Amino acid sequence: PQGKSTNAVYGFVAMLRKLLAEHRPELIAVAFDLPGPTFRTTLAADYKANRPPMPSDLSEQVPWVHEACEVLGVSVVTAENYEADDVIGTLATHAVAQQFDVTIVAGDKDFFQLVDDAIRVFNPRDRGTWFDAEGVQKKFGVKPEQVVDVLALMGDATDNVKGVPGIGEKGARELIETFGSLDELLKRVPEVTQKRYRSALETHAEDALHSRTLVQIHTDVAIAFDPDSFRYQGPDTQ
Repeated sequence: PQGKSTNAVYGFVAMLRKLLAEHRPELIAVAFDLPGPTFRTTLAADYKANRPPMPSDLSEQVPWVHEACEVLGVSVVTAENYEADDVIGTLATHAVAQQFDVTIVAGDKDFFQLVDDAIRVFNPRDRGTWFDAEGVQKKFGVKPEQVVDVLALMGDATDNVKGVPGIGEKGARELIETFGSLDELLKRVPEVTQKRYRSALETHAEDALHSRTLVQIHTDVAIAFDPDSFRYQGPDTQ
């Protein structure tokens, strides 16, 4: 449109066309956040509260990105009260249940928690990096099923997830590697050898559990999964 910014649309479409050309998916869908509250903001009113509003020249491009997906023949999926991450997690789970191998295209480490024998993460930046379970452990230091517990301990300043004060990514990884899970760690806090971590866990155990509810991706959103509705058949030529 004349006089309007289109850089986000251009970048998104270029990436999507590259993915379609190079990987030729059988099924494909794109998930977006909806405006308004989610179950996470109900649980924590300050969730993502420190994020600045999306610039107007970017927000006005969002509908055009949706339109571009439709023109390219790619389904757009959203869900009230949930974030795009939960939509992706749910679609991935449904697809695996129907014997599909799944690739989640994202640069966000939160998706590592979903990786298993049938689900991989592909980060399209640079030349692209694939993460299976072994790749997650190499990159993040723990198994995929332990990722959410590490995230719960370390928190996320970007999303205003508090975690446990004084425990960063390295410390969180070491604790989960040692104790296996957040639940087991909280049962055995007196065994934590580092006094600073032990004291923080004694004081902020509930914060860790609360943070886990915020960083855990839901895989049970009420979304119908019909493979034919996501089957890629090329751009809309109408």
